[in-house]
Amino acid sequence: MKILLAGCAGQLGRELKRSLACLGEVIACDRRQLDLAQADSLRALVRAMGPTVIVNAAAYTAVDKAEAEPAAADAINALAPGILAEEAKRTGALLIHYSTDYVFDGTKATAYTEDDTPAPLSAYGRSKLAGERAIVAAGARHLIFRTSWVFGLHGANFMKTMLRLGKERDELRVVGDQVGAPTWTRHLADVAALTLARKEIPDGLYHLAAAGETSWHGYAEAIFAEAQRSGLMEKSPVVHRIASADYPLPAPRPANSRLDCTKFRRDFNLALPDWRTGLADCLADARF
Repeated sequence: MKILLAGCAGQLGRELKRSLACLGEVIACDRRQLDLAQADSLRALVRAMGPTVIVNAAAYTAVDKAEAEPAAADAINALAPGILAEEAKRTGALLIHYSTDYVFDGTKATAYTEDDTPAPLSAYGRSKLAGERAIVAAGARHLIFRTSWVFGLHGANFMKTMLRLGKERDELRVVGDQVGAPTWTRHLADVAALTLARKEIPDGLYHLAAAGETSWHGYAEAIFAEAQRSGLMEKSPVVHRIASADYPLPAPRPANSRLDCTKFRRDFNLALPDWRTGLADCLADARF
């Protein structure tokens, strides 16, 4: 395989670079080498590289900032995936692309399936949904993985923010009325490698997130408890549960971010571990 990896410097991209290395040549590009916001150069660079697989781990992820600059989010999250899909269609390459639980409004009582109608609440969610639709419209072979609450040792994420704040403060206030599944980047990356190693690869849209569920408040308490067990923190702050209304942000978040991953388990015979397992393994790595 000749794999073009976009976004190799991000929290997911770093893990993908490691996991995909066993499959063939990995052309790992960060924003300096492959800027998804530059449509013309993006198309030219993909053609020059001639990959058999394109893995797009790059995204505009500043959810609140996107409310003020939706065009910037659209350029990277909506337009660029369409260009990658068009180039994949032209050469017969497979495109793997990552999307988000934020394409839903969170009003459903149970976990969302791939058949549920998206209704994003934010500019970020709308840009990611537009990217999904652009890929499908291009007609390329594709795998779109919707995931949720991504965390890892690299980049910016909730886990790292909590670890920093937990060392600075004695008390924290964390939202307790939004529910989802924190998903470790390494698990996502390893699944991508296992998927590409198959002789036959189904294509389409799949939900792919850790098993189990929690609130941001429950997640924060679990982070501190695991950090103490791992020797990363001596003591934990008191974590107060608050409502979303008590912590207003520019971009509204879905109250229910649970994703039903039954389709992925059925088609690939794979499933991600419980989110607590990912958290424990991730923080164990942080000790070294």
